[in-house]
This record gives sequence, C-alpha cells and structure tokens, in this order.
Amino acid sequence: MAWNPAAIQGLILDMDGVLWRGGQPLGPLPQWFDQMRALGLRWVFVTNNATRSPRAYVARLAQMGLDAREEQIINSAMAAAALLRERWPQADARVLTLGEGGLDEVLREAGFTVVHEPPADAVVAALDRQCTYEKLARAARAVHQGAWLVGTNPDRTYPVPDGLAPGAGALLAALEAATDAQATIAGKPEPWPFRLALERLGLPPERVLAVGDRLETDILGAQRLGIPTALVLSGVTTREQAEAWQPAPDWIGPDLGRLLAYLAMHRRGPRAVA
Repeated sequence: MAWNPAAIQGLILDMDGVLWRGGQPLGPLPQWFDQMRALGLRWVFVTNNATRSPRAYVARLAQMGLDAREEQIINSAMAAAALLRERWPQADARVLTLGEGGLDEVLREAGFTVVHEPPADAVVAALDRQCTYEKLARAARAVHQGAWLVGTNPDRTYPVPDGLAPGAGALLAALEAATDAQATIAGKPEPWPFRLALERLGLPPERVLAVGDRLETDILGAQRLGIPTALVLSGVTTREQAEAWQPAPDWIGPDLGRLLAYLAMHRRGPRAVA
C-alpha cells in the first residue's frame, strides 16, 4: 500500500546511525528537532542498544542539546524485560546478564534478580564492550544448565566513526555456537518495541514513519506491522543494499535532515512536489 508523506504525524527514530555515529552527531540535531516541532510531529526513540537505561539516554540527548523524557525512550533492554515478564509475570526469576550497566538497571527495575554467575533461569545477552572469555563461559554454562537464552537484539555490528564494530549479535552468535541453543530475540525486528512506540505516540501505523539505518531490524520490523519506513544512509546500510531490499523502504536518503526536508515539501501541498 502506498504511503502518504503528508499524513505522517509521528516518527519512530532509531539512534545509532540516525542521530549519531560512535557518539558523534550526524548533523545539526537541535535544528533538526526544531524542524520536527515546526512540522507538528511527535516522536519516540526506539533503539536496539541496551547499554544505557532510558534515564541515561535522556542525559545523553541533553548533552547534544535535545530535550527528551524517559517515556520517549524504548530500548531492547526494556523489550527483554517485557519478554521475561511473559514467562515470569511476578518477576520471580534469576537472570544472568551478558551486557553493560543499562541492561542490569532496566531488568532490576522490572523486578528481576540480576546475577552474574550460574545458576540462572534466563540468560540475557546484549552488547558488552568489556566482554571477557570468562563472562561468555559463565553465560554458556547457565544455558547448558537449562537457562532460557534471550538476545536483546541480533545486530551483528554497530556504526562507529571509523567503520563498524562488533555488536550484540556477534556475542550472541558465540553463545549460540557454544550451547547449540537458538536465542529468542526481544528487540527489533520483533514487534514489541514497535507496538509500544505506536501506543506511546497514540497514532495508527499509517500515520507513523519508522526511521532507521538497518534493513534487517529497523525496516523489517516496521514493515511487518504496516508502518511506513525511511532508510537513512548515515549508518550501516549502503544505497545498493537499500535498493535491493524487498519490499523497498518507502524513502531512502542520506540523513534525517534530508528526510525532514522531504516531509516539509509534502506539507506544502502537491504543487510543490516535482
């Protein structure tokens, strides 16, 4: 079904590769967000990065001159907590984490007991930039003992200023290889983060645009729920890869700033569209 750019009222924004790359802003972020306000858009941030809690993301956005509220932040650690809650509604489970402080903080706030040694009821694996062989071994041992293996996201890489670095999916692949277990994925492209984003925006899918830099998570997950998609080339995906993707993203362009210019053009009416 064709999308209508003029009908878009809300944005689901990825962060890494859309707003910044390795901590470096990908454009004049305060100016872009002023443009979003001028267009009357609402937005939420949906990221597969589980290294920071929503509170920490609010602080990071503030450092870049952007005001945000915790309820505007949805990350894959929250998705993992929601997935665990489906199995343990009372949060009466021990969860061994392979990740950073933000993951532990979110799981503890959800009521789970976070451990770093077996035994455990579940293992949640995320990006861990201080990962050691011993951490991997403890997580694998817990899975061998019967723990449910959950991955916050399948992203094999993430963008940094000088290229691509191994992501959560790379560590998850090592755990799967060591245990013969198939991980259950919590974050994008699974539906929970997108459904929560639609709920928080208070909009139907056709009036929301999902903006991301990764086809197999940002774009695929939104497409599965009928949400229009915009692929920016400021992250991990090349134009050739984007144009080969089926079904194609609804919009492909260099960055968020160019996307906002496109939406503004359509706000001025069809005569302004070449």
